[in-house]
Amino acid sequence: MRAVWYERTGPATEVLTYGEMPTPVAGPGEVRIRLEASGINPADVGRRGGSYRAMEYPRVIPNSDGAGIIDQVGDGVTRLKVGQRVWLFNGQRNGRAFGTACEYIALAEHLVTPLPDNLSFAQGATLGIPAMTAWTCLFCDGPIAGKTVLVTGAAGAVGHYAVQLAKWGGAQVIATVSSAAKAEQARLGGADLVVNYKTEDVAAKAMAFTGGRGVDRVVDVDFGGNLATTLKLMGMNSTIAVYATNGNRTPVVPMRELMEKCIALRPLVLFALPPPLLAAAQADITKWLAAGTRLHNVAGQYALSETAQAHLAVEKGDKLGTVIVDCAR
Repeated sequence: MRAVWYERTGPATEVLTYGEMPTPVAGPGEVRIRLEASGINPADVGRRGGSYRAMEYPRVIPNSDGAGIIDQVGDGVTRLKVGQRVWLFNGQRNGRAFGTACEYIALAEHLVTPLPDNLSFAQGATLGIPAMTAWTCLFCDGPIAGKTVLVTGAAGAVGHYAVQLAKWGGAQVIATVSSAAKAEQARLGGADLVVNYKTEDVAAKAMAFTGGRGVDRVVDVDFGGNLATTLKLMGMNSTIAVYATNGNRTPVVPMRELMEKCIALRPLVLFALPPPLLAAAQADITKWLAAGTRLHNVAGQYALSETAQAHLAVEKGDKLGTVIVDCAR
């Protein structure tokens, strides 16, 4: 099969190689997917660049999300069948060196979910880690109906799914963004209040929106960078769900302030979550997709041989949505 891989970390154009590798075979409990699209997450770029962690395997096929068609099933597979359109997550995670920047992937059945016919493969590849992370940040502690949720980075890959899923879950949603274009995306996703954190006082706006009560839950893209502001807008018995902290990776946590409002910290990373929680997320995302038209932002599409350029597009940091590699071209 055609694939892209790296054997050392570094700049995309220097370490990524495009060529031929053996086609995998579905083992027990696995399905093999003929990939049509591969979604690139910032963590995929960080792993390849060496800023995330050291090389874990001699050779790595990058990218962890994707979509395609099942063309082979292993022994013991009961939920999925050959010919199904599917989306997947955590491809290059949890002991797997080979991700989705290739033509085929063999993956455990529980990491694969049917893809509705009305979604393209590129749209399906935007789901993966972003949608799963958004759901977990919102619902891992129970229902959010009637709650007020603040989503930071609301036009990002995780953020725009968090806005839409929170509205589907019955919450009022405050979205923070950094530009007018991103504000429009948050509004299209259903946000009740959109705040430009570069030009407006987020805490003041949030407190006014909630009548001084504060928010019930924050879905946070940068815990360390946002902490000073976040603490000003949290309500009593509230939760900060954290999926990244790139602005300050070693923040000082003012524990007394958290205690006095009974604010819970819920840090999470998708590949460490228990299978029953992941299954609940997949089931709810399937229901959510079936319940109406959703926004799936594709920031750009590249041929498999152009994976290095696709990684560079993610590194630029100005994308709106998920950068996709078209595995079949």
